[in-house]
Amino acid sequence: MVALRVEQLKQLKDIFARLDMDSDGCLTVLELAALLRSLGLKPSGDQIHALLAKMDSNGNGAVEFDELANTILLPTMKDEILVNQEQLTEVFRLFDRDGNGYITAAELAGCMAKMGHPLTYKELTDMIKEADADGDGVISFNEFSSVMAKSALEFLGISLSSS
Repeated sequence: MVALRVEQLKQLKDIFARLDMDSDGCLTVLELAALLRSLGLKPSGDQIHALLAKMDSNGNGAVEFDELANTILLPTMKDEILVNQEQLTEVFRLFDRDGNGYITAAELAGCMAKMGHPLTYKELTDMIKEADADGDGVISFNEFSSVMAKSALEFLGISLSSS
């Protein structure tokens, strides 16, 4: 599944690069219209503007690659996300050694060492700090899921930060 996703993202990046005629990293209304026409569609100007407004999550009047990917690929991932949630729960349980629903610094350090990736104190505290959204000093399943999802998207080259 991941290999398919990576391949789809590569293809989408290639298409995006070809349509981004001025190579500024975003598609304008005209470039978006060219994309739709290349697909055999004949949208009206109003339809193109409505589509742009829907896709343009940061409101800058253009569509960046991550906005295009979110519109095209993320809706198709919903079923896969459910399957991956089960796998994520299994991985979380490996780290949550005592089964209390939280990963402590000691549990994280122990698991990383067992996997052959011992952490320095700074690496350990940085990892906890990055994942611990509510500041309680431990990592809940939701915090773990958020970090893993963000890492996977960054690995695939999709940024969730607003540009």
